Amino acid sequence: MFPRDFVWGAATSAYQIEGGWQADGKGASIWDTFCHEKSGVFENQNGDVACNSYELWNKDLECIQQLGLTHYRLSFSWSRLLPDGTPKNVNQRGVQYYNRVINDLLACKVSVMVTLYHFDLPQAIQNLGGWKSPGVAALFNDYAKFCFETFGDRVKLWITINEPHTCAKLGHEVGLHAPGLKEKGTAAYMVGHNMLRAHAMAWHSYNSVYRATQKGEVSLALNSDWFEPLDPSCHEDVTSAERDLAFTLGWFAWPIFVTGDYPDIMRSAIETQSKMMGYSGDMRLPRFSKDDPPVLGTADFFALNYYTSRKVTSGGCGDQMLSMKRDLNVEEVLDPSWPVCGVSWLAVVPCGLRKLLKYIKDVFNNPKVYITENGFAQVGPVQIEDVDRCEFYKSTISEVAKAMEEDGVNVCGYFAWSLMDNFEWADGFSVRFGLFHVDFSDAELSRTIYQSGQEYAKIIAKSKSASPI
Repeated sequence: MFPRDFVWGAATSAYQIEGGWQADGKGASIWDTFCHEKSGVFENQNGDVACNSYELWNKDLECIQQLGLTHYRLSFSWSRLLPDGTPKNVNQRGVQYYNRVINDLLACKVSVMVTLYHFDLPQAIQNLGGWKSPGVAALFNDYAKFCFETFGDRVKLWITINEPHTCAKLGHEVGLHAPGLKEKGTAAYMVGHNMLRAHAMAWHSYNSVYRATQKGEVSLALNSDWFEPLDPSCHEDVTSAERDLAFTLGWFAWPIFVTGDYPDIMRSAIETQSKMMGYSGDMRLPRFSKDDPPVLGTADFFALNYYTSRKVTSGGCGDQMLSMKRDLNVEEVLDPSWPVCGVSWLAVVPCGLRKLLKYIKDVFNNPKVYITENGFAQVGPVQIEDVDRCEFYKSTISEVAKAMEEDGVNVCGYFAWSLMDNFEWADGFSVRFGLFHVDFSDAELSRTIYQSGQEYAKIIAKSKSASPI
């Protein structure tokens, strides 16, 4: 059982649901550009319309009420609010839209968690160098302060940046996400560094200017699989799993929660590979400057996005040039006993979430934790009676309860990904994570609750009526 004040939510992001890509003065984002240039998204699909939440917000609100959520996690489109990325040019229609969303939710007794950045950088800022440019941190801080000033009287949970690991790696190393760069072994580390600098600046701005009156909390959402050694008795497999955790979760959590710098295991691995290739490690994984606000301590809670797990063994990298893969130097494999849902990478491992939560408690000083994304994919023919996903939610939430009751992890909330089927980045509309099905072939974009949505609503209702832990 869960405490009466446990947070039950569902999550979405602006580009994935809003549509209205150039409506009412909105500026272009890097995902608008990436999709319109046909850069590799499934069937050249795009988020120009998506779920059309910009016009159909009332339908989304009905879905939220039907589930009985206590909280809703959404993201702001930076370029809808500030078309050129700066507060010099405010789009009041964008402000009105998010004011309406927030006010409607609060009127329905649903609290709001807002993500400031969920992958959709204004194209105007990308034109200045994007996340590779050191100056982006100050621009993000200006945007964050604008949002705190404009919406912070009603928003009490803020996420600055969603999944910096994904943005850095898939956007700048692999090129699967916008802006589609493939600058292996260099750009991703710089992007991650500037995202941490941007986050820290925004947290300090909130802490010094807004916290006393607004009384909110600020963090960033970190994604990680659970990694464990393929052979627990093999020292190389054990150290490989530790290195995988360091390069994925530790990359961003270590500077914020532990030391103010990157994990030693990560820095030493990069330095080793750099020297072999004739480079300086500091040129690739930067040092934090004393001229910037300190990054250590800049999170009021730990926000975790968890989807799957991997077994890890050493080696497996055939890259002859600099790359993140060469730096990491591990091979990840799926346990054949794990079922795979929808997409090939998504093995269903609810117990991995419990293990990762225990790891976070032990390594990152027992923080307050919100699970800000977790979900189950469906592909192929639509199955409204999605029995497998029903079982997934029941077993996953059971593992969260065990983490709380038996392991003493301070989990405060759980957000399902996603409220409804939406534009799943490089997979377009071919992969469905929703608690509600969206019929993209219907001009009305009708929403229909999946059986898993009904199951999640039952779990929430039961929790609200039960005695606390």
